[in-house]
Amino acid sequence: MLRTFALIATLWIAGLFAYGNELPVPKLVSVERIWDQGNHNAFTDLLFHKGRWYCVFREGSEHVSPDGAIRVIVSDDGEKWTSLALITHEIEDLRDAKILALPDGRLMLNGAGMQSDQEIRYHSFAWFSGDDGKTWTKEKQIGDPGFWLWRAQWHKGYIYSMAYRTDRNRDERIARFYRSKDGENYERLIPELNLDKGVGEDCIIFMEDDSALCLFRHETGDKMAFLGKAKPPYDNWEWTKLNRRIGGPDMMQLPDGNIIAATRMYDKKARTSLSWIDAEKGVMTECLELPSGGDTSYAGMVWKDDLLWVSYYSSHEEKTCIYLAKVKFE
Repeated sequence: MLRTFALIATLWIAGLFAYGNELPVPKLVSVERIWDQGNHNAFTDLLFHKGRWYCVFREGSEHVSPDGAIRVIVSDDGEKWTSLALITHEIEDLRDAKILALPDGRLMLNGAGMQSDQEIRYHSFAWFSGDDGKTWTKEKQIGDPGFWLWRAQWHKGYIYSMAYRTDRNRDERIARFYRSKDGENYERLIPELNLDKGVGEDCIIFMEDDSALCLFRHETGDKMAFLGKAKPPYDNWEWTKLNRRIGGPDMMQLPDGNIIAATRMYDKKARTSLSWIDAEKGVMTECLELPSGGDTSYAGMVWKDDLLWVSYYSSHEEKTCIYLAKVKFE
């Protein structure tokens, strides 16, 4: 009897450890179209700030067009959305805005302006607002001409941003790493990263031990993404090639410690999906395809009320529209 009980106890404990190593299963709770008033609505980001939801994205006549503008929409409950601001430029196609809440209470947008017929086609810009997001400053050019500072992240007194040089020839695209104390003036922390040329968009997250992870799109060779690791002061990165080709990445660490990314996937069909990131093994595992297809992706993510809220765009219904998905984990 004692031997049987011991065997049962051993198997039960082993089962607990096995279950503890399993990843939670994501389930789509809902997905709603929250904006479709532009002809082409795309390239989103999402923020919850002082009791309000903010979603920002590009609005234009086409995927690339000189009338690209940044639309800011807001919601008190994540259900009903209204337009708060539209940021335009006389000659620049404004693209891929990201929104960040700064410790001093201001809101910051960073994105890029494009003139397709110029030798230097891209300039990175920043805009600032009080905590309401209704009125924004005139654009401030940031970084170096021709470098796209794609997503800004605040961590312990600095804004950090990777950037890639926007050469027409993707084989010449290098990455640069910046930091800033105010979001307006940037220093080159690393003039050229030790990463294969051909990089694109990225996302950085900071861990509890202050180490950083960076997920980088890559568009030459086999086009597999890269995952970088660095410790303070973040002037030395180690890179691992992942097992998937991606576009428009966002990434975050969930409360249980697992790391999830929202990206465009290219195999089989274009789609927006969630994937687990195993930073130790350098493996990316797709776990949930969101309703999407065609021209799609460029997500923003927020964890709130035990749900993952994901903004993204897709053209699987009529035209490119902005969607908001809610995902729970079981």
